[in-house]
Amino acid sequence: MKSVIGFFIICLYACNAFCKTIVVGKTREITSIQIALQLSQSNDTILVEPGVYHEGNFIITKSIVLKGIHYPVLDGDKKFEVLSIKANHVTVDGFKIQHSGKAAVDDIAGIKIYNATDVSVVNNILEDTNFGIYTQNGSNCTIKNNTLVAYGKDELQSGNGIHCWKCDRMRIIGNSITGHRDGIYFEFVTNSIIWRNTSSDNVRYGLHFMFSQNDNYITNTFKNNGSGVAVMYSHGVKMFNNYFEENWGDAAYGILLKDISDSYILGNHFTGNTTGIHMEGSSRIELQRNEFLNNGWAIKIQASCDNNNIEKNNFIGNTFDIGTNGSLVLNKFNGNYWDKYEGYDINKDKIGDIPFHPVSMYSMIIDNNPSALMLFHSFIVSLMDRTERILPGVTPENLKDDSPLMSPLPL
Repeated sequence: MKSVIGFFIICLYACNAFCKTIVVGKTREITSIQIALQLSQSNDTILVEPGVYHEGNFIITKSIVLKGIHYPVLDGDKKFEVLSIKANHVTVDGFKIQHSGKAAVDDIAGIKIYNATDVSVVNNILEDTNFGIYTQNGSNCTIKNNTLVAYGKDELQSGNGIHCWKCDRMRIIGNSITGHRDGIYFEFVTNSIIWRNTSSDNVRYGLHFMFSQNDNYITNTFKNNGSGVAVMYSHGVKMFNNYFEENWGDAAYGILLKDISDSYILGNHFTGNTTGIHMEGSSRIELQRNEFLNNGWAIKIQASCDNNNIEKNNFIGNTFDIGTNGSLVLNKFNGNYWDKYEGYDINKDKIGDIPFHPVSMYSMIIDNNPSALMLFHSFIVSLMDRTERILPGVTPENLKDDSPLMSPLPL
């Protein structure tokens, strides 16, 4: 055992002996980051002092630490990809990266990781870049505590903030993203976590992911994005304690679930969205302990969905609680709180004694005839809905909560 410890101590001293620190600055012997990259060897550290560096595309091909002091600026002059990482075990920390180029064919980024493992991009500011931080074929990489600001006006003229393609074991933590096409984009990404990010005011989606399995999305805020959040063609998704807020528009959702299966949506907050959750072709989803507050529709669940469990959620202040486009009911609603419930609780067990039918006749009429919205709050609409609740004829009779709660759940 002592010999093993001794061997590691020798290796540590050897590393310290051969690893060096290169300082780059306007008043230093080395004034160019490009020259420092050429002089560096693997395991070296390059410290960059404050200043603006117009040196084209910085390409990292060695396992180094590139660290900025007081946010030196790397400027792409609207021509270049600013920082390209093409080595494993690289850290980029503490830079302002701005004005990347754009191209019709290539996905030019402020920082792009190519086919690399164990890369960390932390504590950076990216402004006016096409794509912000782009990872292709990355593994076990960390993108943490970065601020990304772009000024996208439409989908075609802007890239995504944090973009991951064909990646595994990614950690996207504590970033702030605004003004991009999609704030965070995952495609073919597995076993990864998106945690404590804020994605707001993006052109299309705050979060957009497809064909991505076994990923976790925890304590993020997605606010005021063009179309909300889209989750498509995936399974094993876990979304816990996220906030979906003020995603409002004709085709906007708090979250769109399309062809999702075997997933968990627990403890989330849907506030002020056109539709809190829109579900198509989704199966075996546990949707529990979420709050739906002041949305247009809380949940739209299409007839193509089956075996989903909607249980122990709060539905408060929504114009419509549930919408659907068919009469076949293959999903379970149980033990939710509905502020529109007008039943009674004779035995005082805090559970309503009669079922609640959360789909109103008027919501189904609006789905087929949007112009009928002008009748909202009219006497005839109230009369139709009350009659339908007593004698269901148009709404799905089996879409009901047999155990509605009398008071909201503490979430």
